[in-house]
Amino acid sequence: MSAVVDVLTNGYVHERVASSVILVRENDAIIIIDPGMVVSREEILGPLHALGLHEDDVTDVIFSHHHPDHTLNAALFLNARYHDVWAIYFNDHWDDRTDVIEGAPSVSLLDTPGHTKEDISTLIMTDEGLVVCTHLWWSVQGPEVDPRAFDQGLLESSRAAVLALKPLTIIPGHGPAFSPAELTR
Repeated sequence: MSAVVDVLTNGYVHERVASSVILVRENDAIIIIDPGMVVSREEILGPLHALGLHEDDVTDVIFSHHHPDHTLNAALFLNARYHDVWAIYFNDHWDDRTDVIEGAPSVSLLDTPGHTKEDISTLIMTDEGLVVCTHLWWSVQGPEVDPRAFDQGLLESSRAAVLALKPLTIIPGHGPAFSPAELTR
């Protein structure tokens, strides 16, 4: 069995900001990616509950990076292990990061610096193909040059590395999922 991906909330950046919040399920692993800023916590919990899951069922939370717009609602998931570029955190344990999520062999983490020094992307193998959740793109519309990038050149290298994996779908930090073919240069 491979992983199943659901977008709980499509993010956006305009006068207001919300992160894309993603649910991944494989075996007994229930993973939330970037539970950040949304207009209401119900934008995360409502779709989760509609899929028959409770926030206490979530086993893992992954942060693409540590900006509040991607982390603000992490405390909704009291039973989860938290993953970032450095480590896995659970209660008072702080262990070295592993690139594969326990119980979800189709889900892995990849260092993709550029937006920040500490960015990671989540790679998810589904029956249809590879899905990448990442902040290398805010949305398919851009911006091409990240106005908050720590290092635009490094971001471009990370984008190229992700595209070389030939993903079927990219789920950006602040917008709906898109096909790499939709990117315009």
